[in-house]
Amino acid sequence: MTVHFINCFTCNARIPSRWQTGTLCMLIEAGDGLILVDTGPGLQDYAKKPAIIRAFQLATRIPLNPEEAAVRQVTRLGYKPTDVRHIVLTHMHFDHCGGLPDFPHANIHVHEREYQAFIGPPRRWTDLAYVRRHIAHKPNFHFYAKSEQSWFGFPAIQLPFGLEMWLIPLFGHSRGHCGIAVSLEDGWLFHVADAGPLGLEEDVPRWLTSLVLGGHTPRLQQFKRDHPEMQITTSHMLLGFFSADAATV
Repeated sequence: MTVHFINCFTCNARIPSRWQTGTLCMLIEAGDGLILVDTGPGLQDYAKKPAIIRAFQLATRIPLNPEEAAVRQVTRLGYKPTDVRHIVLTHMHFDHCGGLPDFPHANIHVHEREYQAFIGPPRRWTDLAYVRRHIAHKPNFHFYAKSEQSWFGFPAIQLPFGLEMWLIPLFGHSRGHCGIAVSLEDGWLFHVADAGPLGLEEDVPRWLTSLVLGGHTPRLQQFKRDHPEMQITTSHMLLGFFSADAATV
């Protein structure tokens, strides 16, 4: 099994300028087809920018290169878009599910609470990152709700794939936000998505992580210290993470 780490949306902070980040999506080569974790924005977002991307352009420096779209990167890796059989969403903000229309035949796996937040009326400011047209093609959704099992002490939902893969509820950044755990040949990959900052760096102010990412960051940082053998990623990694040497596991 191979996991490709791909940057599907470069978004660089103006202040501090050292926060030059990409949006981590993962393409997993499984025995029965490809699994994509999150999509980044889609081709239609580059052709007709939604309001949320225009707002991000005011606050950050965004190259907006359509070659970063997941569907383009899947093709460059030698696959067809139809080879992506499953898409697992950590949540449904524009920079995580905007590419769904580029994979209309894929099965979409997401926590039911997140989907209800997406289709319902806005309740909090982070709900402004939902773009309804991203599901206008009526994708084939598979919803998950009950966390009756456990993964390393976290409530967890096992996904129905040939490889061992878990949905880890980490509500806060959005109402149904989840992390993803994947069993590798030599250990575990734990993608905490937007529940933690920049690879769980320790010097990000706690008030900022609580306001934007929810209250999980201290626990996740401690979990990282307790499990140095585990690869832990977040949704927005520094651009150096995506170098050729670190592009796959």
